[in-house]
Amino acid sequence: MRYEIRHETRFTYARPVSFARCNLRLKPIIWSGQTLIDHTLSVEPGGHFSLARADASLANVTRLVISEAVTDLSIVSTATIDVNRDIPMPLASDPDLATVAELARTNRSVLAVSPTNYLFPSPMIALDSNIADWCAKSLHPGRNSLEAAIELARRIQDEFAFDPDATKTETTPAEAFSQRGGVCQDFAQIMISGLRSAGLPAAYVSGYIRTIPPPGEERLVGADATHAWVLLWCGPDRGWVGVDPTNGIWMAGDHIVTAIGRDYSEVAPIDGIFLGSGAQTMTVSVDVAPLRLHASVA
Repeated sequence: MRYEIRHETRFTYARPVSFARCNLRLKPIIWSGQTLIDHTLSVEPGGHFSLARADASLANVTRLVISEAVTDLSIVSTATIDVNRDIPMPLASDPDLATVAELARTNRSVLAVSPTNYLFPSPMIALDSNIADWCAKSLHPGRNSLEAAIELARRIQDEFAFDPDATKTETTPAEAFSQRGGVCQDFAQIMISGLRSAGLPAAYVSGYIRTIPPPGEERLVGADATHAWVLLWCGPDRGWVGVDPTNGIWMAGDHIVTAIGRDYSEVAPIDGIFLGSGAQTMTVSVDVAPLRLHASVA
């Protein structure tokens, strides 16, 4: 499937901002099952783009500097991407969780995709005994790694309420867990906390998911949103396998990976600083539109 993604972030400042410097992680990365066709960034009323230094995450980071006073700022990312990713199916040959944990601990790779980078607590994901105990019901060491992962994701989807008003970006996994509610960021970070507590390498994915309207209803342009889910490393043969605890499904053809890190703080679509004395309002509009592929004519 080919998708066109339009992601607009608009900032409105109560008083003119004289300077702003932002890190943008909006260009999808190279990852298994997807091919980036093109990507553009635009900003109004204007600014200067440059590539930022590499950071700890698997992300394309662009630095945006605004050096003229503005009261409104619009950042638009547009991408065309092909996604061809099968739904993972557990196999008898998949390693169990105890084997995955041992292989991750003894892995000597220094690459960004090394599972050892994702075994330990990170700035926004601490290990929590309550989360660990709850997740452990699905994470018996002798279980098939893929079967355990999808069961845990489906338990989160079943037992936690999706509530955009329940949490904020800085809400900890322990807080979201205690109130049994939140958004995709919370569910992904709860699952990662539980997996890491069991000694398993788990990464945070930022990206998009194709949404399909109810039968008989039109797609609402701009009504989609950024999404977050989990990657679990399942040994050198299977590699990283994606699971989506918000929806209780595998990462497959409807998921587009933008960036991968240890938690949200490493892959936020936009972060940075601005110099000004007033409040700011941010609105986000996302559209993930499937495009029909036409066969070439000989």
